[in-house]
Amino acid sequence: MLKETIVEMFEKSIASNWDRNAVSDFGGRTYTYGEVGKIALMLHHQFKETGVRHGDKIALIGKNSAAWAITYISIISYGAVVVPVLADFHVDDMHHIVNHSESKLLFVSDDIFEKLDPSAMKKINAAFSLNTFQSLYHSHKHIAAIIHEAKEHFVSKKEPHITAQSFAFPKSDNKNLAAILYTSGTTGFSKGVMLPLLSLSSNVVFAHHNFDLTPDDAIVAFLPVAHVFGCAFDFLFPFTAGCHIHFISRIPSPKIILEAFAAIRPRLICTVPLVIEKIYLKQIKPLFDKGHIQLLTKVPFVNKALGSIVYNKLDKAFGGRYFELIIGGAALNQEVETFLKNINFRYTVGYGMTECGPIISYSDWRHYCPGSVGKAVERMEIKIDSPDPQNVTGEIMVRGDNITDGYYKDKDTTKDTIDKDGWLRTGDLGTIDKDGNVFIKGRCKTMLLGPSGQNIYPEEVEAKLNYLPYVQESLVVERDKKLVALVYPDIERADAEGLSEHDLEKKMQENLSLLAKKLPSYITVSRIELYPEEFEKTPKKSIKRFLYTRA
Repeated sequence: MLKETIVEMFEKSIASNWDRNAVSDFGGRTYTYGEVGKIALMLHHQFKETGVRHGDKIALIGKNSAAWAITYISIISYGAVVVPVLADFHVDDMHHIVNHSESKLLFVSDDIFEKLDPSAMKKINAAFSLNTFQSLYHSHKHIAAIIHEAKEHFVSKKEPHITAQSFAFPKSDNKNLAAILYTSGTTGFSKGVMLPLLSLSSNVVFAHHNFDLTPDDAIVAFLPVAHVFGCAFDFLFPFTAGCHIHFISRIPSPKIILEAFAAIRPRLICTVPLVIEKIYLKQIKPLFDKGHIQLLTKVPFVNKALGSIVYNKLDKAFGGRYFELIIGGAALNQEVETFLKNINFRYTVGYGMTECGPIISYSDWRHYCPGSVGKAVERMEIKIDSPDPQNVTGEIMVRGDNITDGYYKDKDTTKDTIDKDGWLRTGDLGTIDKDGNVFIKGRCKTMLLGPSGQNIYPEEVEAKLNYLPYVQESLVVERDKKLVALVYPDIERADAEGLSEHDLEKKMQENLSLLAKKLPSYITVSRIELYPEEFEKTPKKSIKRFLYTRA
């Protein structure tokens, strides 16, 4: 087991990078590492004075921001347990999570607090603003006085004596619980995943061993840091490396993200497939779909030259300074991946899950095997529950320092998910080749059986359908023992070409014929139905499949 904790890494980074810029709101305020350290110690003092003990839970609700990051560090380093809640959760879910986790304090952005009902959150003693760190609510009058006196005492008596040389956090142990994450999974209401300090520490140490970040390197944090992927690699690791992290709080559309990349020129980029696929569909694919360009691509040296032009365009769009683009959270479309590989783009696809904080497998872009999700990372093992793991698909199982302690207040689910030998069932289906590369086929709960017992993975059908004309996104479901594809059409393109709904329906009939040619004979999609709006998604941009498969 690792001995160094992430809290010790925080402490070292704050002390050694005291005057460097640490965290910024994109286009807004910046905090140095020294300022982060001082605010953290001030919050420690308030935690103590308001009766928060080690192991108590503190909820944290808000969009990406410097204040969110500072609060997260403060909670973890104090020895309390952080409960990050995604800002786009429904208010009722926020109330439920705060109550279920038994959080004693709440840190929340002002706009979200206006929607909440403090009386519905029975356990919290006080709520603090993520905009100002001021008290927004207190359950008893004396708590307000305690909070005020604690802050005044810290500012007048303690803060003046804090320097880089004297700075220190309380001692920590990797066995201690660090976070409870309530994920909005694609199969139903989320469970509270308990991550110990060991999981966070192991993920950060992995990153230090594999990614070359140095102090002052810039990072753009646009993935939700309340979700484990963005938290680990856009925030925790860069902070311990002394980087300057720029948080994007607005909805991260490709346009906003590319603006940030151009301005900040990040050194490492973590993203989800949806962002890459939208950029490919809107900016690159139309170029190659033009008739004269299609003809030119058949000439080898011209095709290579065009690839170089597109590579340079993409490289510039992402800021030009990144050493690698890491894609995770969902499967990358095969057409997009083939294109990126053909132009030798600096990308890789990794695999992880909340229960592993998140990383399970990874290979750097030079050694990455296309179509895979890399190999098991250090301090993690992977096996396939299959008689022939190389050729016969089975459930992916993992074990190691990264995995969860289980599910909060849910011993039965914990027992069903983690066996007595420490192997965690991921719920994903896949194979593993002789070199250790892992290939994901789909989810256990979404797999369907073909007419002769063949395994059908809806995700693979959707990946082919999504790149047919006028398809924005799709979802393949089973209706009366037949496969039906729900399609949210590319409205922007249809409007630009003056297509009516009837025209779109005819286009989908054409797509149905095209799709049949791309699928094996045992997979037959009976019809395509137009869907009127985008499918509801999780924070990592996976469609909440369970909402659409019950009809």
